[in-house]
Amino acid sequence: MQPMSRKTQYFTDSVIRRMTRISLDCGAINLAQGFPDFDPPQAMLDRLAEVSHLGPHQYPITMGAPNFRQALARKCGRFMGLELDPDTNIVVTIGSTEAMVDTIFALTNPGDKIVMFSPYFENYHAQALFADCQPIYVPLVPPKFNFDANVLEEAFKQHPKAILICNPSNPSGKVFTYEELKLIADLCIKYDVYAIMDEVYEHIVYAPHKHTYMATLPGMWERTVSCSSLSKTYSITGWRLGYAIAPKPIMDKIKQYHDFNTVGAPAPLMEAAVVGLEMPDSYYEEFGAHYAHMKQLFTDGLRRIGIPFTDPQGAYFVLANIGPYMKKGQTDVEFCEEMARKVGVACVPGTSFFMEDVRDIVRVHFAKKDETLLEALNRLEDIKAKMA
Repeated sequence: MQPMSRKTQYFTDSVIRRMTRISLDCGAINLAQGFPDFDPPQAMLDRLAEVSHLGPHQYPITMGAPNFRQALARKCGRFMGLELDPDTNIVVTIGSTEAMVDTIFALTNPGDKIVMFSPYFENYHAQALFADCQPIYVPLVPPKFNFDANVLEEAFKQHPKAILICNPSNPSGKVFTYEELKLIADLCIKYDVYAIMDEVYEHIVYAPHKHTYMATLPGMWERTVSCSSLSKTYSITGWRLGYAIAPKPIMDKIKQYHDFNTVGAPAPLMEAAVVGLEMPDSYYEEFGAHYAHMKQLFTDGLRRIGIPFTDPQGAYFVLANIGPYMKKGQTDVEFCEEMARKVGVACVPGTSFFMEDVRDIVRVHFAKKDETLLEALNRLEDIKAKMA
């Protein structure tokens, strides 16, 4: 038999999704994979019920149903403060994951370099390798996850093609300030680098922090791709509706890859999701308040139990220190698998996100109903005894 792809030796299966399978197997509360256990807005569910009978049920236009792209242009344009053309600036993808992959392939050639911050979402490393690109990692330093501007510029001096940024950040919860984004933008312009932005948590930001769209900074619209999805904002991670926003010259290339990659997003789900995109501003205010409540409930519980953690500025993840509960010589992967079975709470080992030698950090998320979070905290109360 001929040898298969050499690329797969450089990454494993998704540890996040692996922990979900372990959760299902042992009945643990899944605080590993970041999806909520509460319903989407009722208006979207009602519309989905109608669409299930009325259609559409066949292939959509490859780039996304026109009415869905028009609704996206209105909603995203309103929050970004940009005039977006639904025909030339937007493509609808199978989640933001596909948007990121299409963008990387559209912008890079084999051998190109991509700057990304560490910690990073685990998909990014694999996506860069898919495209035969070389990642350059710049550390975000806990507990505030700031970066050294000189270290970042040294990365830019290596002539990367793009920088990939998750803002707000998964897994650190960092929200990049305007000043930080301006510094990065100036480097992008100085060294002629594209900015690939993962902004799926754009509406989950905790006061006093504010989200700034990179594409709105001076000189950055021409070189920025904004990737996002409806998954987090409307609690529909299973609908897999994502999108990319970019200027026409870049979007034309992204569309080429999208066309032959997935053909198109699910037609009935796009139709049902239009009502979500037409929600008033009050929806996003209530949505943000709900996440602030969940964050408060969960982090207050961790403080009471005595588990050290970093306080997120955005998104819905907490990085917790599990060093005091680990056995000598135990890896964080082994710890997480044992914790799911013995404590009944699943989390993700930090080595899935850090290029640095981090072995005593795990990621947990709090996008759950109050009763789910309270039960998870109840199980964590005696974590030391259960993991002994």
